Amino acid sequence: MKLYSLSVLHKGATKSNLLKAAYDLTSFSFFQRSSVQEFMTFTSALIVERTSRGSRASVKEQEYLCHVYVRNDDLGAVIIADHEYPQRVCFTLLDKVLEEFSRQVDGIDWPSGNPDTINYKSLDIHLAKYQNPREADAMTKVQAELDETKIILHNTMESLLERGEKLDDLVAKSEHLGNQSKAFYKTARKQNSCCEIM
Repeated sequence: MKLYSLSVLHKGATKSNLLKAAYDLTSFSFFQRSSVQEFMTFTSALIVERTSRGSRASVKEQEYLCHVYVRNDDLGAVIIADHEYPQRVCFTLLDKVLEEFSRQVDGIDWPSGNPDTINYKSLDIHLAKYQNPREADAMTKVQAELDETKIILHNTMESLLERGEKLDDLVAKSEHLGNQSKAFYKTARKQNSCCEIM
């Protein structure tokens, strides 16, 4: 899972204007990085131009997914990620960045701004933080913990026993359990049989 680019743009009447961008191009060779960055900037601008106001979209470009959100106030943002990166986390990040950007940068500067004149320093921080969606996004972290717990719960005592032996057979064969313990086990088993899950 990887994020390659995070851009904030202004959607004009005929074309979009790049306001600020952050890139993580470490997975590309040194000699390809400038070309890849130009391509990502071009793609981000094109996607914002073609996305209607007040909408979100995900566009597949080769092995990459471009997630875009253009607000009704013409402020837009694009994330370019690999296809494994969770879509929900991308749109959460886009929402967060656009909200923060609109609070810190005056709307009058959007139509004429460029990366050199816009004073917004958080894109690189967000891009680095969200490289690991489990750490950055609370919902993804909770979902991962739930998945781990589910895996542990599925490994019940009966699935851990070797060669398909049943727990009931082992209890019956056990020399270490007294008759009273065996009777208790059978009674408990009958009581719990109505509530057994899986």
